[in-house]
Amino acid sequence: MERELLLECQRNDRNAQRKVYEKMAGRLYSVCRRYLKNDEDIEEVLADTFYKIFMKISQLQNPDTFEAWARKITVNECLQKLRANKSLFISLEENKIDAPESNTEDLSLEKDILNLLNFLPEGCRAIFNLFAIEGYPHKEIATMLSISEGTSKSQLNFARKKLQELLVNQNI
Repeated sequence: MERELLLECQRNDRNAQRKVYEKMAGRLYSVCRRYLKNDEDIEEVLADTFYKIFMKISQLQNPDTFEAWARKITVNECLQKLRANKSLFISLEENKIDAPESNTEDLSLEKDILNLLNFLPEGCRAIFNLFAIEGYPHKEIATMLSISEGTSKSQLNFARKKLQELLVNQNI
């Protein structure tokens, strides 16, 4: 992101904010999509994310880290939304997840896996994203979600097993 554009955002320039939104909305939408299923929730979280970005942009120390900083805000907003749903974690005894119908389109493996994430319960999906995609350690995930490290590890294990089952069922 251009330094001058970010400096203009720090001065509350609406045109600069619009340009930042246009450049970042697609990327941040994709982050939200990995955590949330419902389009209305995604739009709400995205709006909250940009509000927070523009309210706190003066705290950004290094403009070169803007994208990572914005992504972290997005992840935190998604987690806040999931926590508000209060159904974040499943019992590990709940192991029936409906498999998607076979998809005959020629999609990349990455897209297929990201689509399969939608078939995981919210808690498992969130932990899988935080650990496998975002690279957070279990200790930090546990702190972020107010759970134990053991819960984080067991939910990740559950998510991996279910993804493997879904992959086998889809012949991917």
